[in-house]
Amino acid sequence: MAVTQTLSEGLKREFEVIITKNEIDKSVDQKLETIAKKANLPGFRPGKVPVSVVKNRFGKQVLDEVLRESVDTATKDTMEKNKLTPSSQPKIEILSFEEGKDLKAKLLVEIMPDFEIPDLSTLNITKPTVKVTEKDINDAVEKIANENTDTREITNDRTAKKGDTLVIDFIGKVDGKPFEGGEAKAHNLKLGSKTFIPGFEDALIGSSKGETKKVKVTFPKDYQAKNLAGKDAVFETKINSIREDVEVKIDDDFAKKLGLNDLGALKKAVSEQISKQHQQQSRDKAKRQILDKLADLVSFDLPETLEKEEYNNICKAMNPNSKPDTGKSEEKNPDPDKGMSKEEKLDASEIAKRRVRLGLLLSEIGRKNNIKVEEEDTRNAMMKEIQKYPGQEKQIMDYLKSNPEAQQQLSGPIFEDKIIDFILELANIKEKIVSVEELYKEDEMDLKKEATKAKKSNKVVDKNKIKKQTKKISKKS
Repeated sequence: MAVTQTLSEGLKREFEVIITKNEIDKSVDQKLETIAKKANLPGFRPGKVPVSVVKNRFGKQVLDEVLRESVDTATKDTMEKNKLTPSSQPKIEILSFEEGKDLKAKLLVEIMPDFEIPDLSTLNITKPTVKVTEKDINDAVEKIANENTDTREITNDRTAKKGDTLVIDFIGKVDGKPFEGGEAKAHNLKLGSKTFIPGFEDALIGSSKGETKKVKVTFPKDYQAKNLAGKDAVFETKINSIREDVEVKIDDDFAKKLGLNDLGALKKAVSEQISKQHQQQSRDKAKRQILDKLADLVSFDLPETLEKEEYNNICKAMNPNSKPDTGKSEEKNPDPDKGMSKEEKLDASEIAKRRVRLGLLLSEIGRKNNIKVEEEDTRNAMMKEIQKYPGQEKQIMDYLKSNPEAQQQLSGPIFEDKIIDFILELANIKEKIVSVEELYKEDEMDLKKEATKAKKSNKVVDKNKIKKQTKKISKKS
């Protein structure tokens, strides 16, 4: 086997690979001899089948197998001998091959960029923190009480008012005909809850027990059932009873109904839950700061393949008119940015660069510091995923077990979280007490905001300056 490098441009490497006829024939003969020793064919004793017979029957299959293995071996050896770390799957293109002749191929690979990891201990991160107050706890307990309110049937003859719960039977009709899902018996409806079609609950205010009303409403134009959207309907509704809320007394007995020892235990549990919710949001904001600062600190060439893949993914998210990717090669959308403006394409490109650069940087931090996703981490992630599909647990688990790519999608965020936790341990963290409103303000980053940040970070291109100001974390760990 002869390998000659034909291209070294940026992160692209190209090699000409020649696997000689003698190498191919030798491997084929060895495989045929092995098969002949184990073959059990009609007319021959086991293990006594002539190689010529085996070759006649299995020769083409064996040749294909040898070629595939030879190409894989050539790719692996080329990577190892040249000490190349591919950023994506290397591509091999067979240039020429005829049986009985040498195989000539072209190996194309994009390598990982060479860059230095910033000194993570110099990162200054402000972590917003919410202090849980007694008012927060009391408000949360009161909300729980309101959600667990009991009702009792009214004893006087008053009519229904907002806030009452009516027990009703109803049947809905469109154009005089009942429709699917438009009928119920003994349904509990709280007036003012806005759980029914607009106008329905208001029409029942002032009704009396035992009364039957014909309630006329119009389904919203964006109603989920398309056959009913925008249609006029009449609901024949019978009021079986009128019930009013029973005030809940927030005390030890109330806490015991919820499975806790006393009111103090309930408040403690509520406080811990609020803190946990805020901690996640606080961590998310600290994480964004880390990513923004890292994006400003590093700049290096990006593998074209990774950048293009990420660009296409972003375009699909930004461009609602993009043809969906069906997964079939002949139907893959070659132009996910078709119809996008020049500015939108630029935004998508900048976001792609930022994401790929940060992804490579985080991966390198993980690699250098031996951060890994353990099997238990993946199993826990799989269990959380199947819990989202009650009744389909077995099907989802079977799918995940047989689909490595799906498992990778679950383990990817775990790997990133472990790296962020590692950085948080090294960085200079300063906590800042903020209000709940401040903590959750602008808690979502849309693509437009990310594009703005990407443009700012991509302006930092002075590699020499970066190399002088940063040092490898491996020297410290």
